[in-house]
Amino acid sequence: MPTKTLADIAAKLAKLDIAMLTTQTSRGQFSSRPMSNNGDVTYDGNSYFFTYDGSRTVHDIEQNPHVGLTFEGPKRLYVSVAGTATLIRHKPTLQKHWVPDVERWYKDGIDTPGIVLVRVQARYIKYWQDEDEGELHLPG
Repeated sequence: MPTKTLADIAAKLAKLDIAMLTTQTSRGQFSSRPMSNNGDVTYDGNSYFFTYDGSRTVHDIEQNPHVGLTFEGPKRLYVSVAGTATLIRHKPTLQKHWVPDVERWYKDGIDTPGIVLVRVQARYIKYWQDEDEGELHLPG
């Protein structure tokens, strides 16, 4: 039986900067890469990551939006998220999720040519921390 709520998990994930985002390639292989969530984890079940159009990430999501996220945190915290990715190019939405630390990769901010926001809507979360483990199933 899970002892953590969605809010509990979100609070822990917001403190972790890096997630491994896993997509499936057009050849059926898995491709993982580190992505910064910029602390943008409000967790109504969504995580947000910036990337570039034309990247492997965008190509894979266009072919198959089912993705995985993995996080590792202090005190032996591990979180696995299965979800659906959406690509967002709408500038007001990009601005809403923008944080200054991202400027090191996107020099012109949300006006950087080819910038894309990836939203991952969680459908299933599994977590482990010491002897505590559980699963959360989210609607969608």
